[in-house]
Amino acid sequence: MRGQEGKKITVACNYIRLKLEPEKGVFEYEVTYEPPIESRSICFSLLNEHKDTIGATKTFDGRTLYLPFKLPQPNTHLQSKLPNDQSSVLITLKFIKRKQLGETIHLFNVLFRRIMNILGLALMGRHFFDPNSAMPVPAHKLEVWPGYITAVDEYEGGLMLCCDASHRVLRTQTVYNLMEDIMSMSPRNWKEEFMKLVVGQTVLTRYNSKTYRVDDVIFTSSPMSTFDFKNGTQITYYEYYLKHYNIQITDRNQPLIVSRRKGKVGGKEVSDLVCLVPELCFMTGLTDNLRNDMKVMKDIATCTRISPMQRKHALNQFIKNVNSNENARLILDSWGLVLEDGIVNLQGRLLDPEDIYFGDKKLVKGSVMAEWSRALTSSSVLSAIELVNWMIVCLRRDEKAIVDFVQTLRKCGPQMGIGINPPRILPIPDDSAENYVKTIRNNTDQSTQLVVIVFPSARNDKYSAVKKLCCSELGVASQVIQTRTIRQLDKLRSIAQKIALQINCKLGGTLWTVKIPMKNTMVCGIDTYHDPTGRGSSIAALVASLNQPLTRWFSQICKQVSGRELMEGLTTALLSCLTKYHKVNGYFPEQILMFRDGVGDGQLSVCQEYECPQFLSCCNLITQNYKPNFLMVVVQKRIKTRIFMQKGSEGEGNPMPGSIVDHSVTRRDWYDFFLVSQNVRQGTVSPTHYIVVHNSTNMTPDQVQRVSYKLTHLYYNWPGTVRVPAPCQYAHKLAYLVGESTHKEACEKLCDKLYYL
Repeated sequence: MRGQEGKKITVACNYIRLKLEPEKGVFEYEVTYEPPIESRSICFSLLNEHKDTIGATKTFDGRTLYLPFKLPQPNTHLQSKLPNDQSSVLITLKFIKRKQLGETIHLFNVLFRRIMNILGLALMGRHFFDPNSAMPVPAHKLEVWPGYITAVDEYEGGLMLCCDASHRVLRTQTVYNLMEDIMSMSPRNWKEEFMKLVVGQTVLTRYNSKTYRVDDVIFTSSPMSTFDFKNGTQITYYEYYLKHYNIQITDRNQPLIVSRRKGKVGGKEVSDLVCLVPELCFMTGLTDNLRNDMKVMKDIATCTRISPMQRKHALNQFIKNVNSNENARLILDSWGLVLEDGIVNLQGRLLDPEDIYFGDKKLVKGSVMAEWSRALTSSSVLSAIELVNWMIVCLRRDEKAIVDFVQTLRKCGPQMGIGINPPRILPIPDDSAENYVKTIRNNTDQSTQLVVIVFPSARNDKYSAVKKLCCSELGVASQVIQTRTIRQLDKLRSIAQKIALQINCKLGGTLWTVKIPMKNTMVCGIDTYHDPTGRGSSIAALVASLNQPLTRWFSQICKQVSGRELMEGLTTALLSCLTKYHKVNGYFPEQILMFRDGVGDGQLSVCQEYECPQFLSCCNLITQNYKPNFLMVVVQKRIKTRIFMQKGSEGEGNPMPGSIVDHSVTRRDWYDFFLVSQNVRQGTVSPTHYIVVHNSTNMTPDQVQRVSYKLTHLYYNWPGTVRVPAPCQYAHKLAYLVGESTHKEACEKLCDKLYYL
């Protein structure tokens, strides 16, 4: 299903066509042995004796054989002899079928993994990187390895390889260096500190370009410890590395680190322990301290944030490397595959810009950049809530900076139509979480509209404490600010404007809207937060519109606790949203548009066959005859698709906001499209993938695409378009706040406000 609206544009995508020679394919055979043979290795060796019949190219698992061509006879009989007693064995190859392209995707992906190894790329995690093209970042003891992410699949336009340039950040610090640092800082308990820092981390051994997860540290072993070699002899780790890699270990008394490798042998899960020498293992990834260092992240970005032109050049270089490498080309040729010489060019469409509506009936014409920050700060907001009774809790030493901030805030507010009265400033002697909580609790009553908390530094424990108190216990809007933010005098006006707008939203005010032609429609967004440690429950958030301009939103959360399905909580949340919609409007919506974030490809069928019917059935609980039209769209952000646009003599650039691709590189079995909604000035923009899993409305593809784009304009934390529809982004913010900080539902009186911004 394709849309028609918008200006036609020519774009390129990071997909490379794979052509299959007409007479070639993947042919499936059942292999039987008479008499039957249990040993897989003997099965393999006997079949390998007949390369003159079946060829050298095959995939065989002991019973099922795949060949790139069809044998002349439906049943092929081969004779072999067992190696131990020379008795005869009859091997029968029975033709089953020619596999469809969609059934052979795994095989083709395996072929490209072999090609990556041939090209000298190192596997790290699931993707391949080039150690020979490492880019050093010496100031921070880091280096960046460029690489590729590849995936073969069948799309509307045929069989294609999706290929994207990627990067992996590595540290030039070894595990041994880290151990020395810890020993100097904590000589008494260095072993415990060392264990905390390395267990669970991934390390790289550069002598073979492999990565390992650290599971333990053995302080009683050393490079002089011995292990059983393949031929049954005992050898020390020191001797092993000297003999096989010509590496001489300098410290023979260092402990060994252990990695548990898992795999399958004969269909059974097996695991073995690998002992590694800290001196030869390099740390990978970034520590929290490095991630929080703006200078570090900026220096890394110079290597990783590549332009569309650089990205396209990297893809063309990859194609050239594959097609010019004899061994790589031989792998493709043997299965009848040909990799085209360039990436896919196709026709997209550019939707017209959206006009923005502010207060006092002011209209700002839509711009191609999809950004309206200047108009926002010089216009009245759509609806303003006067800030009358509010307070600021801060350290006594920060009072002067607070006074300057309040003065600036009270000047900026009225220019945007927001009245702001002076606050109560409540200084505390020190920044313990106890002091903040006690001061807020003792000074808040039913008339308090807002609590502003100013922290001297970012601390998750204090943030969680005050957010849990304000949102879940007191039911009052809260705003957390860091002292360094309001000490930037040159940026204070801009900062005060943003905070004033955010506060207005948290109190129930609205900032802007776009033209929404739909009536009697409730738009919902769903996103899920998963505890990264795996110990906590999953938090799902559902945010639903309450009015036709889509400026007011009602939110509900549900937890996935033991013995309870997350879906059960979401249907209950939807019922609450429908009840609230009826209370505000006096009727139930005639149609529901639901945008579901956080669903991977493997869950699409579950979403279609399980979630959609449950949402629809829960509507019957309101009245038996209530059957609204229902649209459910899965929104995917973490995708590898990239879209480039030719910009004259400048070469490839990012497509403009509103660019849509809905054919060729889309799925064969789903109605889906890619939408670029953001304006990105640096690096390459990432489109968002929209997949319609259910549609009982009368909306055409053009209308679904247009409303999806409109919704990216309505996120009030940014005066421009965002990557996903606003209700999804609101749901993300809410789920993250509850999952990371409050761990509880908010008070009911906050649920119709954007208190989580």
